[in-house]
Amino acid sequence: MSAFTDVQIDEVRRYWDRRPCNVRHSPAPVGTREYFDQVEARKYYVEPHIPRLADFHRWSDRRVLEVGCGIGTDTINFARAGARVTAVDLSEVSLDLARRRAELFGVADRVTFIAADAERLSEFVEPTPYDLIYSFGVIHHAPHPEKIVSELRSGFCNPETELRLMVYNRYSWKVLRILVTEGHGAVWDLDRLVARNSEAESGCPVTYTYSRRSVDELLQGFIIKDAFVDHIFPFRVRDYVQYRYVRNPIARHVPKSVWRRLERRLGWHLCVTAVPA
Repeated sequence: MSAFTDVQIDEVRRYWDRRPCNVRHSPAPVGTREYFDQVEARKYYVEPHIPRLADFHRWSDRRVLEVGCGIGTDTINFARAGARVTAVDLSEVSLDLARRRAELFGVADRVTFIAADAERLSEFVEPTPYDLIYSFGVIHHAPHPEKIVSELRSGFCNPETELRLMVYNRYSWKVLRILVTEGHGAVWDLDRLVARNSEAESGCPVTYTYSRRSVDELLQGFIIKDAFVDHIFPFRVRDYVQYRYVRNPIARHVPKSVWRRLERRLGWHLCVTAVPA
């Protein structure tokens, strides 16, 4: 996959500085305890598979490297569970909020925040093995995700390290919807269409998607131990942006058991657990 290799990392940084991920998940004043509590509640209500993948309490008293921490929702939960966390992100705007969050919730002493380009991670973070490397919905927004994987494998793993990450699923309901509604069937332009429409703020400069086969190819130097697909967004967008949870007509009329089967086949999130080869 080479659709985005010419994108400059500064363009990616500017995009996420303009609107950090999940920053509008609460109507409360940004940076307050109420705001962060509401952001977390909304995030895990809509994406309940995140705690399943992260398994926060498993990493108590262990070292976690989070690649792409955003505004720190998962970061703080690792720290609350007793982990010692190194959290990196490309966006200084996101990091400012994450630092504020850690201080507000009394875990700043357990988290080290670092502004870093993960494609050159060892230039920003001293290479040393971690017990867990965690990255949820991040590396597919880098122009060269394979460089991130190489950095992680060569500098931050030992034989016991686990890598847990989420990347976007190419064979998903969301990709199909984008192709039909935004691209009018323009399969030849699919990568650009998906990138432009992949996030709440349109125009994301880089978004790769992966199949189970291609994610295996991406994770050179790792062996995938577990993989699952999840998450079809079920809510009507015009209500959701007003903080109302009204299911869209399809989700409302499909039985829950059938909906879950659809999510496990056509979900947007491809979640992987891997270990060094």
